[in-house]
Amino acid sequence: MLLSTSKKTEVLIEALPYIQQYEEKTFVIKYGGAAMVDDELKEAFAQDVTILKKIGIRIVIVHGGGKEITELAGKLGIESRFVSGQRYTDPAMMDVVQMVLAGKTNKDIVARINQHDGGAVGICGIDNMLFQVSKLEEGGADLGLVGKIVHVNTAFLDILFTHEIMPVIAPIGVDATGQTYNINADLAASSVAKALKAEKLVYLSDVEGVMAKGELVQSIDREHAELLVKDGVISSGMLPKINSAFDALTAGVHKIHIIDGRVKHSLLLEIFTDEGVGTEVVQ
Repeated sequence: MLLSTSKKTEVLIEALPYIQQYEEKTFVIKYGGAAMVDDELKEAFAQDVTILKKIGIRIVIVHGGGKEITELAGKLGIESRFVSGQRYTDPAMMDVVQMVLAGKTNKDIVARINQHDGGAVGICGIDNMLFQVSKLEEGGADLGLVGKIVHVNTAFLDILFTHEIMPVIAPIGVDATGQTYNINADLAASSVAKALKAEKLVYLSDVEGVMAKGELVQSIDREHAELLVKDGVISSGMLPKINSAFDALTAGVHKIHIIDGRVKHSLLLEIFTDEGVGTEVVQ
């Protein structure tokens, strides 16, 4: 549908105060799901983050790649196993994770952004000890070489920001002995946002946001979220997003957004319109 001149003007005027508000602020975006698979959505995402950077917002992207990991592991005859919704990572699977996330997937994202002059560079948590991790030992389940981030090298990211470079980060980390670990991308994005005291942490998901009784919950606080978790409304893949969102808020991140990555330009719609298109997580 073509917009009239007056409607286009209204859209730009609505966006103006947000552009002014967020200039020189930091946004951390967790990129995953359908937005990483469909060519049109990949192109729209690359355009969106480039626009955000061009208007003066510091963008950090932390990406997933579970589908690609499973596909390559299958081709190599390595079984994919999941424990409590998280990938069990033995040494063979860790090799696959590193090949996919720090290799092809990361560089494909960077190449597409740079086609729009986005100034992106692909790194992973191993580079310059960006993510220092320890073995994840929560809930009593052994996930193998799955780590939790204990320190983010923000000085490294600051160097990139100073030179107007957009970091695109694969969620792999390393411990004090040099052992590499797979990291849940949602939790990695949250850790980066907390370390940088980001203005926004945005999760691109494959649902509209938090849904209750078939309706989108446009804004949710901790008390409401706990009720929805108790009732089983928030579960599965949404649970780590919600938990990490409230952890990030407590640590000083200003706002968290869970939006539908299946909608073209949902990132811009959520940030630069009054109504938004997803769920905003608030204190």
